[in-house]
Amino acid sequence: MKALVLQGIKEPLKLEEVSKPTLNTGEVLVKIKAAAFNRRDYWIQQGKYAGLKFPITLGSDGCGVVAEVYDDANQHWIGKEVVINPSFNWGDAPNYQGKDFKILGLPDDGTFAAYVKVPLAQVYEKPKYLNDIEAAAFPLAGLTAYRALFTKAQLKKDEKVLIVGVGGGVATFALLWAVYAGAEVYVTSGSDDKIAKAIGLGAKGGVNYKSPSYDADLQALADGFDVIIDSAIGEGFAKHLNHVKPGARLVFFGATAGDLPPLNARIIFWKQLQIMGTTMGTAQEFEDMLQFMTKHEIKPVVESVFPCEDAEQAMRLMDQSDQFGKIVITFED
Repeated sequence: MKALVLQGIKEPLKLEEVSKPTLNTGEVLVKIKAAAFNRRDYWIQQGKYAGLKFPITLGSDGCGVVAEVYDDANQHWIGKEVVINPSFNWGDAPNYQGKDFKILGLPDDGTFAAYVKVPLAQVYEKPKYLNDIEAAAFPLAGLTAYRALFTKAQLKKDEKVLIVGVGGGVATFALLWAVYAGAEVYVTSGSDDKIAKAIGLGAKGGVNYKSPSYDADLQALADGFDVIIDSAIGEGFAKHLNHVKPGARLVFFGATAGDLPPLNARIIFWKQLQIMGTTMGTAQEFEDMLQFMTKHEIKPVVESVFPCEDAEQAMRLMDQSDQFGKIVITFED
């Protein structure tokens, strides 16, 4: 079968012929129709991710059809269109992942292949209103955003939310989830075009963080936030404390701009703030996200679609960080 194989750090993704996976007890083989990139794939290629191993087939997100099932009791899954939950072995504690937790695409081969094997518990029927490309786009980023907003931040209707760095996958899903939950959503970006696109998706407004009047503009725009969702961190995180209401919740799940800077502890305790980290999500949260999506028929934002032969070109698009929404690759029969 065809698979996109990464042979080492900063090596290109190469389409190679590899053996089709052999199933073990409780596993299914999914014939992939479409798969989506995440920033995680980029960091693995750059050698800036924990637990590197090569060769590896990347890819955490995928949509396809169940081609084989290991046991007789579940043969009814064959032929079903499914999406894959890439959050494996969460564990028994809903507040944090267990020691056996892992994400599809490292250490196990992922969805950038004609076929991928996963535990049956990780597959869910594809929402009927989504096409293959849309269905491939949401699992990892959508789940991360869902947990950040609803489990961690406990978002309520009509609260003011700030999505920092809109345009990336998780931030874009956080925007969609918050809008459909009835929140008043604002965004930041280094691109006026991305801010305009976010407003087109339901944001009330946005501020360019490159502007010298950023703080004043943000204050004038919303006059305080109940929830801030940030995937960049870095020095800019300290500014958030100037733009939150008492009792605000600040949730982060990445650090692409660096570590947490020194923070004014007096603001944190006086305003009774909560600063929380999060990663991925539980099986229950994945199911809840699917129900939320289906109820509102929310469609993921897809920036670009490439055939699998052009996967390295798709990866290089992530270098530029110009995309708004997800980058998807397709596998033809």
